[in-house]
Amino acid sequence: MGKSINQQIVISGVGGQGVLFITRLLAEAAIMNGCQVFTSETHGMAQRGGTVLSHLKVGEFSSPLIRPFQADGLIALKPENILQHDSFLKKGAWIFVNSGKKPDIGFDAHAIDADALSLKAGNPKAVNLVLLGFALKREKVRQGKNKGLFCTFEDIKRVLAVQHKGNKEMLDASVRALETGYKVSVK
Repeated sequence: MGKSINQQIVISGVGGQGVLFITRLLAEAAIMNGCQVFTSETHGMAQRGGTVLSHLKVGEFSSPLIRPFQADGLIALKPENILQHDSFLKKGAWIFVNSGKKPDIGFDAHAIDADALSLKAGNPKAVNLVLLGFALKREKVRQGKNKGLFCTFEDIKRVLAVQHKGNKEMLDASVRALETGYKVSVK
């Protein structure tokens, strides 16, 4: 029997940022914890830097798409994605955004400069994992209030181990990127 979790998350970015990879990691973490999962994504012009939008529902749901004003949270790999997709967020929702400054918006928003941190760590393609690590840190602090992610840092590390089985170099780089975001102090 899985955990009693009902959470709807929108993940947004542009083509090549790893939106679908984050979605897959979170979906696998939910499955690993015995939860039901729905995912859906749109990525029309993604190859040319267009927006990629992913819907993730964990729990007792009957359709994969998130309706307006129903999402518990948004993970935005670009700050401009907040304005594009904040209409999915319900009152009291949280936002984790890759940005050098916290957005002034009517939600519980948290920013981390994942671009700069991934460059500093020598892995500029790992922006998505840095942001996810930061979001997982917030979950730990706010656990039980549905104000952060449903899964833990350790859950995602286990999923990464399965995803990168047989490729220790890729696994180590992915875990380092995840840890980079996770180590940022929570304010």
